[in-house]
Amino acid sequence: MPPTKKLQAVLENTPHRDWESFHCEVVRGRGYGAQWHFHPEHQLTLVLRSRGHRVVGDSIAPLSAGDLVLVGGNVPHVWHQDAEAARGPRDAVHAIVVRFRDDFLGDDFLHKPEMQPLRELLRRAQRGLHVTGRTRQAVARRMQELAQASGMQRVIQLLAILDELARSRELRPLASAKFLPELQAGDQDRMSRVLRHIQAHLMDDIARDDVAARASLSAGAFSRFFKTRTGKTLPQYVNELRIGRACSRLAETDDKISDIALDCGFENLSGFNRQFQRITGMTPRAYRVEFQRSARPA
Repeated sequence: MPPTKKLQAVLENTPHRDWESFHCEVVRGRGYGAQWHFHPEHQLTLVLRSRGHRVVGDSIAPLSAGDLVLVGGNVPHVWHQDAEAARGPRDAVHAIVVRFRDDFLGDDFLHKPEMQPLRELLRRAQRGLHVTGRTRQAVARRMQELAQASGMQRVIQLLAILDELARSRELRPLASAKFLPELQAGDQDRMSRVLRHIQAHLMDDIARDDVAARASLSAGAFSRFFKTRTGKTLPQYVNELRIGRACSRLAETDDKISDIALDCGFENLSGFNRQFQRITGMTPRAYRVEFQRSARPA
């Protein structure tokens, strides 16, 4: 695929098989096998097992079991397994991914008067939607049934899922309203080199010049290039990845907050606390307490 100067993400072709009107796959392995990309299909992703982070537009958040997100067509995104977890068991990642187009049931499907709530749902999904609460539980159950279904039952399950989502008030937008990337295919090798370098050195001091060299750009050109495709500066992006990893550690371990800060690439506790509160809106200690409270069975 030839490079372009305005690449914002990699255009990915969704597999289409003759016997299906939409695509559903069960992802199992050490990773998700994808880079930052976009496609015309809307995507619904249920994480059953993973430890990493997801990027939807300019939103970065940690991944954990039960995470459920609807991403609208042509919204750039990636689900990424942490490097340490990726070296773990072969089934470190378990997820269900459903992709469908507006016209998966015909050219005029979305234009039917009964589809108005679905049209509004897909409009809102242009920022990505995080599904929570009882809606998440109901949709997660149906997605697991969908992954096992065949024939008309697949279509019935997907329509039931979309109806559940369209009627729910438990969907939270992810990307900021101002995130409007210029999407063009190409130059995927350059972006892949940049993201691999950031992931490999996330716990180290990441210098802009080093990352720019990976992209074969000057420092100034790289800054413009990176900001237009991610909606963030390099320091903002790196800090949010680090905070996302810290969130996973706070939720899954009893490790001291000071140890987590150092392990996640921060030089001191005060800097970690400041960045954590800026990004999450709460202190690391409050985040851990809130997570433990919400994780208790009802």
